[in-house]
Amino acid sequence: MHNFRPVRQRRISDEVFQQLKKRILSNDFKAGDKLPVERDLSEQFQVSRVAVREALRALESAGFVTIRQGTNGGAYVTDLTFGQLANACVDLFLANKISIHELHRVRILIEPEVARLATLNVNTEYGERLQRAYEAEHPPGASLSEDITSATTIHFILAEMCGNRFLEALVNSLLKLTKKILEEMRPTPPSVIHPPGLHGPIVEAVISGDPEAAAEAMKHHAEIFYDNLARLEKDYRNLAEI
Repeated sequence: MHNFRPVRQRRISDEVFQQLKKRILSNDFKAGDKLPVERDLSEQFQVSRVAVREALRALESAGFVTIRQGTNGGAYVTDLTFGQLANACVDLFLANKISIHELHRVRILIEPEVARLATLNVNTEYGERLQRAYEAEHPPGASLSEDITSATTIHFILAEMCGNRFLEALVNSLLKLTKKILEEMRPTPPSVIHPPGLHGPIVEAVISGDPEAAAEAMKHHAEIFYDNLARLEKDYRNLAEI
């Protein structure tokens, strides 16, 4: 018995949603846990099962639970990550509420600082990971998705290294959004947007422990990448008008 408070407010499903959300955030329900069934929740909240069902759907839409069907069906608490932020950024771009120029301005503000902070935390293990990722970029015969993944691995590692989870989440979101854009515009060959060797000065500066050089190298990288991306977008839109 979880002792939920009876609901007396006008928007009943919203109050049910808020109480359940609060319990999830406070770890009363952990990732993988199954919430009580609709009937039990309805009795505890003293509301209709329809209101409970609406609240559960709202929780699913917000990324707090996954609703499964079948014998073992029900609402299961998800492992909260920053993936929701990345998905939200993609949705905003698809809705024309984020432009490529705006994406670039954010990346050029954030990623040089991430590279600088990453350099302060470099060690042998991170250095080896960066070097391996750099050497594995642009594998021959790779698909567009595979090529993009190989070319962004270094950014993910640097974001992990920077030691700030919010900055890491922002970088991951920006990278996911950038990949979505590239997959839509389909550059041929993929390396036209991200030439081989572009990450070399960044990796060298980070491994050598020079934070300012790392930040400057990342800024230079962002400017080159944006110029290529803007040119690709222009060609893409021109073709779309034909």
